Amino acid sequence: MKKFIKPNFEFIFSVALIAILGLPPLVMAKAYKNIDPISAIIPPVDLKKDQDMLKQTSEAIRAGFAHGDVAAIMSYHHPDVVKALNYASYSNGREAVKADLLKTLNIYNLEFSKNKVESLLINGDTAVEQTLFTIKGTPKSGGEPFVFEGRAMIIYIRYKESPTGWATIREMIQPATK
Repeated sequence: MKKFIKPNFEFIFSVALIAILGLPPLVMAKAYKNIDPISAIIPPVDLKKDQDMLKQTSEAIRAGFAHGDVAAIMSYHHPDVVKALNYASYSNGREAVKADLLKTLNIYNLEFSKNKVESLLINGDTAVEQTLFTIKGTPKSGGEPFVFEGRAMIIYIRYKESPTGWATIREMIQPATK
């Protein structure tokens, strides 16, 4: 049987194949050498916009408390929200949080007199806020007002149904001790 391929054909074909398949990635890698590989995977975020939206979320929730507007407050809570407001109080799900809130707001007028953000971490679609707060409560039936102080850790996630695009998913309260 006669050979139709010259002995050097395999070598030339291999070199040509390597050049065709291997050269473009090398050239592209050099062209994009200053790009952070993480940036190529995670789209850039507008940090200032996220901070502003989270601030608006917090302000709207506090305004809802001041006006006793449960619907407004709940619009900033994810359906799977979990809140631990103290050792004995654990609410799982938006409906449980809403029921607890309705019970409280039927008895008291609540107003945040202090809300100082100690730290805010935004990582992609999640934000963690740590806040010192003071709430003034006034019984609706009369009686002496009270002041409740503490620290809250609130975890927000992006949620398209929230008016600001951010919703509370977890919250834990640490009452102040004196």
